[in-house]
Amino acid sequence: MIRAFVSIRPPEEALRLLVAAQAGLPAGRLVAPENLHLTLAFLGEQPEPVLEDLHYALGAIRCPAVWLELGGMALFEQQRAQIVAVEAVAGPALARLREKVSQAARSVGIALERSRWRPHVTLARLNQSPLPEEAARLRDFVAARAGSRAGPWPVAEFELTRSWLGRAGAAYEAMAEYALGAPEPASI
Repeated sequence: MIRAFVSIRPPEEALRLLVAAQAGLPAGRLVAPENLHLTLAFLGEQPEPVLEDLHYALGAIRCPAVWLELGGMALFEQQRAQIVAVEAVAGPALARLREKVSQAARSVGIALERSRWRPHVTLARLNQSPLPEEAARLRDFVAARAGSRAGPWPVAEFELTRSWLGRAGAAYEAMAEYALGAPEPASI
């Protein structure tokens, strides 16, 4: 079984801004710069033959490049932990790509979670509740950055990524990359 997800990696300029946004975080375990991504679909544990079928289905997707625009910082619950994230604007092209990825996953028998998609890039994880003073500093830090925006940047590919969980956090490896077409005009 392989733990996997489909994602887009932020372009270099966006990545620099995301790493800068991590600076000064008063709590949490930072996500390594090479692991920063926006998840299009979390696949969970899948047998290798299913992921091979998905690889072909993802390769058949025809979609223009998407525009990645970063929104404000947010603090929310995800999978029994709190995360600090930078939200992404879910423009029409990004939403279409996500829907095509979801359709590809369902077409090979992968049951995706039925939750509202909240596009974001996770900056840090808090596996335990911070102390009250630390929690207040974190809320203030996030609130001060909640209204910021950056981008948009064109994203020309997406990837199927393998994930390993370890004591130091997750490690990711791109299993395959898929090119997108030319970008439509930047109307997020």
